[in-house]
Amino acid sequence: MLDIIERRLREKRTATVPLVQLQQGGHVLAPMAGGDCDLCGRCVQACPTAAIEVDGGWSVDAGRCLWCGDCMSACDRKAITYSAECPAVSDRQALVLRRGAPPPVPGRLDDSVVKVLGRSLSIREVDAGSCNGCEVEVNSLSNPVYDMERFGMRIVASPRHADLLLVTGPVTRNMEEALIRTRDAAPEPRLVAAMGTCAISGCPFGGSYACGQGVDGALKADLYIPGCPPHPRAVILSLLQALRRL
Repeated sequence: MLDIIERRLREKRTATVPLVQLQQGGHVLAPMAGGDCDLCGRCVQACPTAAIEVDGGWSVDAGRCLWCGDCMSACDRKAITYSAECPAVSDRQALVLRRGAPPPVPGRLDDSVVKVLGRSLSIREVDAGSCNGCEVEVNSLSNPVYDMERFGMRIVASPRHADLLLVTGPVTRNMEEALIRTRDAAPEPRLVAAMGTCAISGCPFGGSYACGQGVDGALKADLYIPGCPPHPRAVILSLLQALRRL
């Protein structure tokens, strides 16, 4: 963000990121072990959220990953890099990435839902206990650099005007009922997108005395957007793909 502000002050202009650049860098890259991995398990011990498994092969759950890099630091062979393409998905289990397997298929909404929405999408963001990292990225969605309104997507103030709830945070005990009521207040089709690791799985706070295990503990999500936090371009690209606009 500071780099963007500095550039704007220096050039005295605002450059909006074109769609082609969003497509080139929009998907999240998750940790993945290469051919040098010997399944020693050091990365499993180093992972703070138990996102990695080496039982029969190397895999990482991008729905639990914090992108902290501890696994790479723990690997003596330097076999782990951010190289696994991980788009937003409709199936939570598709976020479990396995070595040698193709990347998951980007999540897409049903044709009937896309037909109702047309080329617009009204979004109500719901903070269900976030650390505010995701909120910083949500604020950037509407700035002149990413400008998601050019794609017909906008943030609205009331769930009664929303097509989709963009949920962040692990869903704390105190926010669970509020989240359910917010969903119930939205008109059909009442879409729900879990944005970020906390909303997907509750990590690293999930299962504590104050937090649940993410959105699915309270209601079913239609889209899971990985990242900690997801970059604004990843969020925009995920929504465009879900709407079958790409």
